[in-house]
Amino acid sequence: MSNAADTTASQASKALYIGLAGIVVTALGIFVSGLQTIAMSWLVGVSYWTAIAIGMLLLILIHHIFDASWSVILRRQYEHGITAFKWLALLFVPLLVASWVAPHDLIWPWMNLGHEIHGGHTVGHDVLYLKKSSFLNLNMFTGMTVAFFGIWIWLSSRLRKASFTQDLDGNAGWTTMNRKTAAFGIPLVALSLTGAAIYWIKSLEYHWFSTMYGVWFFANCVRGALCIGVIITLWLYNRGDYKGILNKNHMHSIGQLMLAFTVFWAYVTFSQYFLIWNANVPEETFWYNLREYGDWWWVGMVILFGHFFIPFFALLSYRFKVTHHIIRRIAYWILTIILIDICYNVLPAIKDAHGNPEPFLSIQLLWTITSVVGVGGICAWAYLKSFPSTKLIPIRDPRIRECLTHHE
Repeated sequence: MSNAADTTASQASKALYIGLAGIVVTALGIFVSGLQTIAMSWLVGVSYWTAIAIGMLLLILIHHIFDASWSVILRRQYEHGITAFKWLALLFVPLLVASWVAPHDLIWPWMNLGHEIHGGHTVGHDVLYLKKSSFLNLNMFTGMTVAFFGIWIWLSSRLRKASFTQDLDGNAGWTTMNRKTAAFGIPLVALSLTGAAIYWIKSLEYHWFSTMYGVWFFANCVRGALCIGVIITLWLYNRGDYKGILNKNHMHSIGQLMLAFTVFWAYVTFSQYFLIWNANVPEETFWYNLREYGDWWWVGMVILFGHFFIPFFALLSYRFKVTHHIIRRIAYWILTIILIDICYNVLPAIKDAHGNPEPFLSIQLLWTITSVVGVGGICAWAYLKSFPSTKLIPIRDPRIRECLTHHE
């Protein structure tokens, strides 16, 4: 046990160093590419890992509301993962500070009423902005962002406290408490993740709107969390912790959920595209038109086939879902495509002098990768710091016996 604890502490230190290195390299990029480029890349990195943490929180809440048994052992790792929310909130602070101190339109153009848009007009004289100004303003943006993180941190703290305390006293009342938390927590998380997606990402091009945007973000949140769950559980299995605990049926159940949300993501994304294409309203179609310019068209094709067709056909196979090295590769693949999907939604907001998006394959991609590594390192450190604080699995959960003997 001591050796395992020492190993975890060592890995936590490495994760922290990697995270700090990624943050430092990204910050130095300001002197190479400018503040706006780095800020947009940082937005991608923070949004990506926040989405995965939201997915973990949602899966815990869904676990409790359905009184699920098979996912008890996986739930504990998500309970460690959601401790990253307070650090993600801290890592979002530079974006808020930049919005207040730097030129207000550094990231979100609507924050500067004098920002020039097409036709020589300004944001302050744009009727499409004026209709949304009570929602899209810097004070509201700041307050809502603080509220989003406050909700996620509060819910995470309640869930963790109840679950960890149950390991000590075995009181089944903690399970009831978490079920009640899930009852009001799911609507809170649904509303907050939708608001975050709209404020942080969709409002980068505030003329565009989509009623499906929050659901698109939700699909990526859960898919990312499921993939991280696969990677963590197999890591624990390979180092010996989960031997005799994790079985094929657990992996098959996780794989089934990965398949279900692959189809769900495709349904939502296709519906959004089809409705906008069919309506053919300029205020909506421009968003896709921009993303058919230059190498962004190829990025769209990568998302189409990489986000749906490849994982869909792979996850249809029972053997692929229960074979460790295959399901792990599928998880890494989906995580990569989710990152590309978020880049596809964020980075084209940066325009050149002609109003066209900057290429995907540019130095911007380098800073995006360093941002993802930096924020990811801090999240991994937070998980590994929490990991030794309680039992490997919820040993006194009322459903633990049923979980350990889970069958299809």
